[in-house]
Amino acid sequence: MTVESVQPEAGVTTPARELREPPLAGGGLPLLGHGWRLIRDPLAFMAQLRDHGDVVRLKLGPKTVYAVTTPALTGALALNPDYKIDGPLWESLEGLLGKEGVATANGPRHRRQRRTIQPAFRLDAIPAYGPIMEEEAHSLAERWRPGETIDCTSESFRIAVRIAARCLLRGQYMDERAERLCVALATVFQGMYRRMVVPLGPLYRLPLPANREFNRALADLHLLVDEIVAERRASGQRPDDLLTALLAAKDENGEPIGEQEIHDQVVAILTPGSETVASTIMWLLQVLAEHPEHADKVRAEVESVTGGRPVAFDDVRRLRYTNNVVVEAMRLRPAVWILTRRAVTDTELGGYRIPAGADIVYSPYAIQRDPRSYANNLEFDPDRWLPERAKDVPKYAHSPFSVGNRKCPSDHFSMSQLTLITAAVATAFRLEQVPGSDDTTRVGITLRPQRLLLRTVAR
Repeated sequence: MTVESVQPEAGVTTPARELREPPLAGGGLPLLGHGWRLIRDPLAFMAQLRDHGDVVRLKLGPKTVYAVTTPALTGALALNPDYKIDGPLWESLEGLLGKEGVATANGPRHRRQRRTIQPAFRLDAIPAYGPIMEEEAHSLAERWRPGETIDCTSESFRIAVRIAARCLLRGQYMDERAERLCVALATVFQGMYRRMVVPLGPLYRLPLPANREFNRALADLHLLVDEIVAERRASGQRPDDLLTALLAAKDENGEPIGEQEIHDQVVAILTPGSETVASTIMWLLQVLAEHPEHADKVRAEVESVTGGRPVAFDDVRRLRYTNNVVVEAMRLRPAVWILTRRAVTDTELGGYRIPAGADIVYSPYAIQRDPRSYANNLEFDPDRWLPERAKDVPKYAHSPFSVGNRKCPSDHFSMSQLTLITAAVATAFRLEQVPGSDDTTRVGITLRPQRLLLRTVAR
């Protein structure tokens, strides 16, 4: 999130003569630095850094990393050309996303790739996906039976993958592949998180059981993408979708883009998007179970809007309370909880000196739970997003889809499906956790419940 040039906000910059070294966080260990704390209790560790300053130095193995703890400075990172997409997170993700996809590219290549994919996510393009979103949301609720125990991990991945594949890749073959994606991503994202916070490169190449499991899962993800692209080429079909646009795309010289770029672009569309949307669906289901009073309000709103008919895509804009439930769930339980950038020149943040090449890290999870930004910061309160209250939330204190030219292009696409799924499920069922369910947070590069098992109770 780096290549828009803007004037920094007041209070963000300081004259060069006053620049100082950020304080070093306590609790580091020899060799590992603070990596062990980022493995043991990463969410608490990132949240407590705000007590030490707006910018804090960390040690991750031999590297010095700068942690940013305020909304204003995360906005500066997103909008200042002195910082680019890079750093420990993106390096750890390259094994999945490659180096040629829109998620990891910078500069002219990134701008060209954005132009290729942006038409699929324009606001006026989203209604065309409405019937598919409706069908999948209602199929989810219809597949469940009263009294049944639902494995929310597999169900959430199935619907996230099916909507992405059917809308953007016109895939009709995703049940079995959704299950493969669910299993593989759980292993891959956990392994990539370890590689990010404890960068001991050679050890991860040893033939240890955890490394072999990681490599198998990563290979299956790339095989799945190759299957999707190969099937489209073999079909000879050219539907008006994102995959067709990629297969027809040209590079800066007017030549067809390479096979590796096509592969990396499909990976960027299918895997991180499905992971983050599925994780958010899991948290929304957990919210409906933990807060039945909010589930009841969602159901009442849906019935007042629809008059008792099945909820439709065209109803989404009028489901304001349901939308606020989704936004509040993303505030408290963001799927993407940690992000990194890299300084491209000697620069500064909040009056602190940041050297060229330095890595900067920040946590949307910590920013979005900061009591300085939110009254009753740990309370689940959808009404905090009513217009008269939302205006009091500091700028950049909640940017679930990022900002600047790194803003997720699929924000409207994602919000539409999340609101529709929440409405369909809350209308059909009450949800209750069952013995064996574990809704504690599983921390990888994304956040999701450890093992969320819910019983459906008919309305």
